[in-house]
Amino acid sequence: MTRGSLLGVACLLALGAFGLAFADALDGILEVHSAYVNIDKGVFMLHARVEYPVSPVIRSALRDGVTLTFDLEARVDRDRRYWLNSNIVDLTLRRELNYHAVSDRYVVKDTKNGDQVSFPTLDEALDYLGRVDAWPILVEPQLDGGNYTISVRAGVRRGHLPASLRAILFWTDDWARVSEWYSWSLPV
Repeated sequence: MTRGSLLGVACLLALGAFGLAFADALDGILEVHSAYVNIDKGVFMLHARVEYPVSPVIRSALRDGVTLTFDLEARVDRDRRYWLNSNIVDLTLRRELNYHAVSDRYVVKDTKNGDQVSFPTLDEALDYLGRVDAWPILVEPQLDGGNYTISVRAGVRRGHLPASLRAILFWTDDWARVSEWYSWSLPV
């Protein structure tokens, strides 16, 4: 083999190992521990607690410039007896987590309104992401009697890659996981 072909094989092996490391990064617990709603002036406010996976690979990837996207999906369905349930509400709370090397802080950004909060450690940032308090998901006029089910699930996936990694890992989308649905009857 020539020196160039050996270098090419070495690069492919390194990229394969890098891809495998990213595939295993989301191993761990991803679970909605609890969720409930309370009603404030006719608005149903969702409160949820989620545990997201954390590993050395996630820490390293964030420090290398990878952005992670955290989604919390909420659905409200009207239960029907003799037909399929009817979806009333289908919302997603989407936030991004990245590491800011200059300030040595983890930054959580709400993708809808652009609000940002920073944290000194990854554990604090994940704790913040795992607490959702008073998220308005429904108003009373949307309900017209009957039985309703609310369901919540969490997801995490790789968001933006730095340009240097985007050119190398354009084919892979291994960083995506969702939890099981956490469902209960909506008190109406």
